[in-house]
Amino acid sequence: YLETAHRAINDGVNLKGYFVWSLTDNFEWVEGYSKRFGLIRINYNTQDRMWKKSALWYKDVIKNNGFEL
Repeated sequence: YLETAHRAINDGVNLKGYFVWSLTDNFEWVEGYSKRFGLIRINYNTQDRMWKKSALWYKDVIKNNGFEL
């Protein structure tokens, strides 16, 4: 989606922001807690949070105001 957002900006769209789905692992109505696609993994027993590689990658995207295409 970031590449599409970048193309839209190049086409003149005044894009103000981008939201990632999902910041943390969460409850899905059909899958329950079994699907883990958040940037931050949650241990549901201890409530500990751990940054995934994708979170570190996205941190760099934010820091650099984008990424190399």
